[in-house]
Amino acid sequence: MSKSQSFADKSKAKKKADHITVKLVKSVKSEKGTYKFNEKYVRLADISKVTELK
Repeated sequence: MSKSQSFADKSKAKKKADHITVKLVKSVKSEKGTYKFNEKYVRLADISKVTELK
């Protein structure tokens, strides 16, 4: 018996995301003078909005 569903059929059924996820890294200077890095993931509707992040 052959497969009833192929890999191509499965990939066609998947819906594309309407957003993009980017990793935002901020550097914060502590009282001691050292730097810490805060990381978080942010969802954006369009990649051109990356420049608007703060």
